[in-house]
Amino acid sequence: MKRRLAREIIVQSLYQMEMNDVDSAEAVEMLLEEASEENETERVITDENELKAYVVEHVNGVWEHKVGIDDMLEHYLKGWQMSRLSRVDRQILRLATFEMVFADDVPAKVAVNEAIDLAKHFGTDDSGKFVNGVLGKMIQDIDKLKSEL
Repeated sequence: MKRRLAREIIVQSLYQMEMNDVDSAEAVEMLLEEASEENETERVITDENELKAYVVEHVNGVWEHKVGIDDMLEHYLKGWQMSRLSRVDRQILRLATFEMVFADDVPAKVAVNEAIDLAKHFGTDDSGKFVNGVLGKMIQDIDKLKSEL
């Protein structure tokens, strides 16, 4: 399973859930269907069940911990509020925070690098730098954040 593709679908699912008030199953199903139909990048999805399970687990995890994740992020958003962020940047930061703090299968540095790449791909010209700045501050306190759970 390609985690990059999974992360793209996770961010898009979270975006759909926030924009259209749909549940995680509906958002994920729609995006997986699109990914297999469009396939603009000619990616071959050979492990759709594994991909779907991973995506659903992470989407539900982010959504379940959203309030706590947002509280953590507010601390590192110097001069910003979560509500003022672009929806894309907000979902990317939520996913990265979930991976760094709540998931055990992703090293924090990998989560940050992946988030920066996602921000460059989906966000504005400044999104990559912004996400890097926020998560760069957070990663310095990652052990403390994990111990406070």
